[in-house]
Amino acid sequence: MLLIACPYCGNRPETEFRCGGQAHVARPADPAALDDAAWAEHLFVRANPRGVHAERWNHAHGCGRWFNALRDTVSDRFLETYPAGAAPSRSTDTEARA
Repeated sequence: MLLIACPYCGNRPETEFRCGGQAHVARPADPAALDDAAWAEHLFVRANPRGVHAERWNHAHGCGRWFNALRDTVSDRFLETYPAGAAPSRSTDTEARA
């Protein structure tokens, strides 16, 4: 069984968690100024890189808190978990390419 390290509860089984998608997505400064296509892109289009990716996770069947994780999408290995609002200690492949 895969164990995920909740930054608040410690290592717990994967069945207690739910993925919330890509982490660190900035909300547009003026959402009302966006047309429908731009707003739809903000809501639904996300990066899906091969390699290390920052994701939001919820400990749904535990403390109920949200946190972020760096996960390798090739191996499904969690490299780091950290509280929501904090920065990871290492960079992602996506950041390295930017």
